[in-house]
Amino acid sequence: MKTAIVFPGQGSQSVGMMAEFYEQYDFVQDVYKRASTVLGYDLWALISEGPVEKLNQTEFTQPAMLASGYAAYLVWLAKTKIKPSVVAGHSLGEYTALVATNAMSLEDGIKLVSERAKLMQQAVPEGQGAMAAILGLEDQVLLDICAEAKGIVEAVNFNSAGQVVIAGEKNAVANAIELANEKGAKKCIALPVSVPSHSSLMKGAAEKLAITLDGVELSQPECDVLQNVSGENASDIAEIKSLLKQQLYSPVLWVKTMENIITSGADNVIEIGPGKVLTGLAKRINRRFPSFNVSDVATLEKTIEKV
Repeated sequence: MKTAIVFPGQGSQSVGMMAEFYEQYDFVQDVYKRASTVLGYDLWALISEGPVEKLNQTEFTQPAMLASGYAAYLVWLAKTKIKPSVVAGHSLGEYTALVATNAMSLEDGIKLVSERAKLMQQAVPEGQGAMAAILGLEDQVLLDICAEAKGIVEAVNFNSAGQVVIAGEKNAVANAIELANEKGAKKCIALPVSVPSHSSLMKGAAEKLAITLDGVELSQPECDVLQNVSGENASDIAEIKSLLKQQLYSPVLWVKTMENIITSGADNVIEIGPGKVLTGLAKRINRRFPSFNVSDVATLEKTIEKV
């Protein structure tokens, strides 16, 4: 049996996540110690104690999610010995995927996402950017709305049919929400973030991130890693670095990524890390394709029973 593994991105974090795994496994504690050494602060203390407002700041969320996803993956390997045939990660989860497949070290992954988060926040001043999830419209209708709205707003996450995230200037996103409601959107949800991720407003940040990326040594991943920008596997290390740069200002093609996982020969997909957002999206994309999540002891045991 072949298993695909996907890693979640920003938005799945919560204070107290990973507590059971942390208590039970020394190697999980070691992951957070190594990450803390790179960051210069106690990452586990932030995750376990909060405050939630700080954990939800992009600068802290991204390393917290990478370390947590990777630690959960190590638990999965320890319990099952099942390595994936293909992996992917949503947004910053792509970095977790690269660490999990030994394309980069945990230390370099933490360094990169920490720098990535700081550059993203610096690119657009606090309060000037926005993101929103738009439910119930066809992709093309939403693309037309973004083109019509006043200011910079773009479709940036194609998560499932009828579920697309837009991002851009705060007023432009608000205008797009108005237009979407007029077009019959089922629901428009303003997301609690101020960084317009994956929009063209991130191009300046991407250029700066590329400098850091150039100094990081990557290895060929142990299995295919489907990239957000294309939904496909990169052919070589140079392409991986190029796509990581482009990822900052390009849409996340998650529907295409999941479709390629399904046609890759995988028998199921397992979301590993905090939350179950990607498991929900997988069911929306193809309800017949078996999907599971591993975020704590209960979900780990349940998933092991199923696979």
